[in-house]
Amino acid sequence: MGVATIDERAERGSGKARVLHGEANGRARQGAQVIEMQRRRLLSAMVEVLDAHGYEGATVARICKRAGVSRRTFYDLFDDREDCFIAAFELAIDRVGAHVVSAIESQVPVPGKNPGARATNWRVRLRASLVALLGFFEVESNIARLCLVETLKGGPEALERRRAIVETLAAAVDEGRAKAKGADPPPLTAESLVGGAVSVIHTRLVGQDRGTLLDLVNPLMSMIVLPYLGPAAARKELEQPVPILHATPEGSSGDIHASSDPFRGLPIRVTFRTVRVLDTIATRPDASNREIGENADVADQGQMSKLLRRLEKAGLIENHGEGQARGESNAWRITEHGHSVLHALGSGDG
Repeated sequence: MGVATIDERAERGSGKARVLHGEANGRARQGAQVIEMQRRRLLSAMVEVLDAHGYEGATVARICKRAGVSRRTFYDLFDDREDCFIAAFELAIDRVGAHVVSAIESQVPVPGKNPGARATNWRVRLRASLVALLGFFEVESNIARLCLVETLKGGPEALERRRAIVETLAAAVDEGRAKAKGADPPPLTAESLVGGAVSVIHTRLVGQDRGTLLDLVNPLMSMIVLPYLGPAAARKELEQPVPILHATPEGSSGDIHASSDPFRGLPIRVTFRTVRVLDTIATRPDASNREIGENADVADQGQMSKLLRRLEKAGLIENHGEGQARGESNAWRITEHGHSVLHALGSGDG
């Protein structure tokens, strides 16, 4: 039996170190995924609790119970309820903004011009934005209430964020000044128009019999263009066909609505171990219980079997094997919902 040289021992040691380093990085990545998942669940729970109980009733206890997350985890991620509320508001604005931008950037036919040209006309862009905004709010009324109703009850930071958004909207509306016919509209025209539109939408949201928000597109467009383009243009807006609700803007990919949140209503807590199991199944289709357990460092096959069955019941994985009833191994594959969870957590499951 030969004696290993110093170089050989060093090479084996460095190889082992690389393996351990890779495993540590993998655990850190999956740990970060779990933290992000918990944060997303808390933000989603905040929106749902606000919708059910309003800002005053959105207690940390209710948010944690709805999310299935402990109070300790809540305070690890957020300073307090207001911090969570601001984060939920910012996420909602990002989603709404992405929806509106997608609508503007899509191929919107410009009247009297090439139907394939992008909309550069202020009036056309404004209508596309309003249709996208109200369509989103129609489908996701809880997001609408968060943005337009509950923010009025928040603290100074929430009110400041809301004010900044109104200013941005007013600036977009005031681009019509360059198209104005006749006398220049007064300085506060755009701010007044945005405030009036927000008030109308707010009233519809809190009312009992509000009808569809998309019914407001033509009246609001008429109100907005009147001081810039005159009565004739305002009448034309009222005569436009009432927009039809679409789940996503034409030409976009994927559903941007909150209802597509893969963690929403998930009947299982996604832990570090859960992520490792899902990762294993995603990268090794038709893996058996034992293979998954070995890769996910779950030595107890009884625990492994219980976890797999819970994931199956949650709709995250499915069994394509014969199973113990026929004396064969299970063959697990991840479902579309399971892929959505991993994708949301930034996993490299492809």
